[in-house]
Amino acid sequence: MNDKRLVRNENDQMFFGVASGLADYVGIDPVLVRLLFVLMALTGGHGILIYIVLAIIMPESGSVSAKANGFDEDEIVIKDAA
Repeated sequence: MNDKRLVRNENDQMFFGVASGLADYVGIDPVLVRLLFVLMALTGGHGILIYIVLAIIMPESGSVSAKANGFDEDEIVIKDAA
């Protein structure tokens, strides 16, 4: 199963970690994603709008909760059960 998640990377961020998070998800260098956003910003301004929307929508890497593993009834331990 693929455990990749699209999250903002707070360890390698310039502004909000959007470009770094996208680069980690796709598997490319974050500099290329940052350059793509700059080029989109210079050719019509859509790069700024997309970056802001992604900064709002994408969760931070630390705020993503882990998946719980299933358990069966034999693993349940009740303390002080007489």
